Order: sequence, then C-alpha cells, then structure tokens
Amino acid sequence: MWHGSVIKSELIAKLAERNPHLYQRDIERIVSTIFDEISAALARGDRVELRGFGAFSVKHRPARVGRNPRTGEPVAVASKSVPFFKTGKELRDRLNRDDVSAGHGGGASGD
Repeated sequence: MWHGSVIKSELIAKLAERNPHLYQRDIERIVSTIFDEISAALARGDRVELRGFGAFSVKHRPARVGRNPRTGEPVAVASKSVPFFKTGKELRDRLNRDDVSAGHGGGASGD
C-alpha cells in the first residue's frame, strides 16, 4: 500500500512486483503508452473515460482581468485550457468506504 504521493517509477515497480511474469521494461512501455494516449486525447480536446475510475477532460478558461496580489494592479490573464479529472462512482464509493472502515464513520475502528 502507498502512502503520500506516488511517482511513475514507483507505480511501475509496484506493477512489476505484482506481475513477476512480465519484464519491467514492458511494464514501463505500457504505463508510458497509457499516459501518452491520455495526454494525446486531451490535446485533441477528447474526453477519456475509465469506467469505475473516472474521466479526464479539458476545461477552457476564457481570458480575464486578474489582479496582482502584491500591488492590486489589474493584469491581463490569457485564455487557457486546463486538464480536469472527475472521479467515477466506484472510486468515490471506495474512498468513502475506506473512511468508514478506518474509524471515521463512528463505530469501532478495528485497531
């Protein structure tokens, strides 16, 4: 189990540990291909849905006038596209179930 953030090399190492019949270089290629395909789809403006996990999409933010926090002066902020991730129902349910089983839901904590 991971705690904190996970970097790509740790993800690959964990997959290799769970799948000793696969070469680590093949796992690296698979993980990189998945990330590259998600990135390419988003760059095209497509939505990527992984059922049960969530959906990646692109949100477009229009140009606006912001403020310099130090001086309060108006600053032109250009329009931009930003990646957006919406969790799937199964992932949300799993996260909330884990909170309850960890003792955050009121009953015995199981420790």
